[in-house]
Amino acid sequence: MTSWRWIGSLALAGLAAALAALPAAALDKVTFGTNWKAQAEHGGYYQAVVDGTYEKYGLDVTIRQGGPNINHPQLLAAGKIDFNMGGNMFAAFNYLTNDVPMVTVAAAFQKDPQILMVHPDSPYKSLADLKGVTLLIGKGGQITFWQWLKKAYGFSDEQIRPYTFNPAPFIANKDWGQQGYVTSEPFAVERVGGFVPRVFLLADNGYASYSTTVETSWKLVDENPDLVQRFVDATALGWVNYLYGDHRAADELIKRDNPDISDDQLAYSIAKMKQYGIVDSGDTETLGINAMTDARWQSFYRFAVDAGLYRDGLPLAERGYTLRFVNKGVGLDRKRELLGKQ
Repeated sequence: MTSWRWIGSLALAGLAAALAALPAAALDKVTFGTNWKAQAEHGGYYQAVVDGTYEKYGLDVTIRQGGPNINHPQLLAAGKIDFNMGGNMFAAFNYLTNDVPMVTVAAAFQKDPQILMVHPDSPYKSLADLKGVTLLIGKGGQITFWQWLKKAYGFSDEQIRPYTFNPAPFIANKDWGQQGYVTSEPFAVERVGGFVPRVFLLADNGYASYSTTVETSWKLVDENPDLVQRFVDATALGWVNYLYGDHRAADELIKRDNPDISDDQLAYSIAKMKQYGIVDSGDTETLGINAMTDARWQSFYRFAVDAGLYRDGLPLAERGYTLRFVNKGVGLDRKRELLGKQ
């Protein structure tokens, strides 16, 4: 009996050694371009890199930072990157208008974090009160959310003064308002101006655009849908772990890519994303993070057509977005597990 056990042990050891010598399955290399320098608003992607979620899904993901002189949509169209972080729904309309074969496959932000903010002692108590008020609005905002404000609230172009991403003019003029992201500009005003501004989140006042979308090419969707599915699923889990789990390692990776960002800014942004339900609210509570619906896409497109921004008849549901990779409840169990530990 002893000799047979010894021979069996040798056989098992040999099998284990042989298996260990086999090459590991190669990971699919993926490049994802963000819309700006690394920040908490990109946290789910960094989390999925640092905690091994992408790797578990067979992906070797490189996050390529955006910036003022980087055009990731152009690189996506040219096939230089695999996925891109879109800004909002207008991007899909633009692709269709210009016959660019891109598609939105997920929406990381259920609420666009865009705000207008005013001084805390101003008489403006609601978004509607800002009709006629001088507002600092950037060029990008003028062709996107500003168009919605004009149609929904009757704002006019005469109100606009240029926003140069410097809070000083707003801080110095108590009767002015300014655009921003709920996750960033109020933080800057608090630090520089010494006061907490009153904020109006456009998403909580009817602005229904998805934000921080995931875009890719129709070529990739058609040729490798499994890779697209794995990226979308792993990203959803990354966001769950970042928002509700231990995000310290992801924050360190963010700071490595963007040394200018502070721990205080990261903490502020995470808190505001959770407070306002930027990533996880509404449909995501039952469908999972990255959720999208036909009804919301069609409703926002109808606004854009009625406002004269786009022609009617764009093949939005056929070519602009797809629900094929979302609404599968990915991450809901993990979220319950993490919340149960708190």
